[in-house]
Amino acid sequence: MSNSSCLAIVLAAGLGTRMRSALPKVMHEVGGLPLVGHVLNSVVQAGADKVAVVVGPQMPELEEHVAIRVPHATCHIQHERLGTAHAVKAAETAYSETCEHVLVLFGDTPLVTAKTLDRLRSRLAQGADVVVLGFEAENPFGYGRLLESGGELTAIREEKDATDEERSVSLCNAGIMAFKGTVLPSLISEIRNDNVKGEYYLTDAVEVARTKGMRVVSELADEKEVQGINNRSQLAACETVFQQVQRDTFMENGVTLQAPDTVYFSYDTQIEADVVVEPNVVFAPGVQVESGARIRAFSHLESAHVSTGAVIGPYARLRPGAQIGEEAHIGNFVEIKNAKIETGAKVNHLSYIGDARIGSKSNIGAGTITCNYDGYLKHHTDIGADSFVGSDSVLVAPVTLGKGSFVAAGSVITSDVPENAFAIGRGKQITKENRASSMRETLAAAKAAKKG
Repeated sequence: MSNSSCLAIVLAAGLGTRMRSALPKVMHEVGGLPLVGHVLNSVVQAGADKVAVVVGPQMPELEEHVAIRVPHATCHIQHERLGTAHAVKAAETAYSETCEHVLVLFGDTPLVTAKTLDRLRSRLAQGADVVVLGFEAENPFGYGRLLESGGELTAIREEKDATDEERSVSLCNAGIMAFKGTVLPSLISEIRNDNVKGEYYLTDAVEVARTKGMRVVSELADEKEVQGINNRSQLAACETVFQQVQRDTFMENGVTLQAPDTVYFSYDTQIEADVVVEPNVVFAPGVQVESGARIRAFSHLESAHVSTGAVIGPYARLRPGAQIGEEAHIGNFVEIKNAKIETGAKVNHLSYIGDARIGSKSNIGAGTITCNYDGYLKHHTDIGADSFVGSDSVLVAPVTLGKGSFVAAGSVITSDVPENAFAIGRGKQITKENRASSMRETLAAAKAAKKG
């Protein structure tokens, strides 16, 4: 929405259970990002000028996450959990200053989009004083019903208080609300806690607004978009929805997923058109894949960049800092960590490459390991272009292999190898004629004696 008016967001993130966890509920993840992080992303995309996040006491990890994702946000502690309106009041200093629109969201509805927030603002711009976000529920049992008359919202009726006729209504309350900034402080101040729980409910703002002659309306969202999370089952259900949206989006944008239901994405996965992703691949946070690459089955990628035409896997693991160049090949049971594999280089079998550079068109044989850690510090291995490292070689960092160098299979390399040099670092082989027969006899006798 193109709107020059000031937008303030109040995000209640400290409410609810801890889901039998040491973490606050909103710090549990969907798509590799805490629930509250998803909401904050939508808030930023919606162009929020002010963001006030209400947290519970002793939630430092939540406050830290908010500061990282939205540096200009402020955190406000709700010392007593006395309901949703009480949570909003805890952030009063953030919205009491004039802001044309104030949206109240919750940290456990991670799939709400910036487009939906824009629609709420549009309704305010069209003259509404209060907008309540609702959804058509497949099974409305347990939800508050939105009761409408003449195009306006007349009440929010909780399940336990509803008549049989009202329970037949399928339009339900999503909990998210939008207010004209000039009316919110007075509405909050008039909400009472004369209920069984002694709490202040934000939904009561509808009744207060109606008594003041204000215009209250509802706006519709998809049920899946506004699903809240209160337990691990709902967390898993939300993950399922998130993943399906990601899969559909990538396929619509030209990515081939051979077995879509087996591929898992993170919130920030970036994949260009004409990439092929085979079954059972996991994209952890921070992955970028350029056009024409192929990610083969059972591979796991995290904080890695895969360039055009590269092939990864099957059964490959790219760890943080992996940079795979154009047309490079990373094969089965290969692990790459904080390493640059340049154009056309190949690491095809059973190898670990960490803290290294593999020059263009170099070939790394099966079972090669860069020994990058001495127990205290990490060290770098540098392999020049057009080099060949034979199978089962150990490169003890820090070490440099010059351009065009050749390392014999089974070598332990502890010193630099110059350009175009041949290096061999094996123990000397000794062959003793006819010794095998006598060894078998000795060993067989020892085995027989042990059984006796």
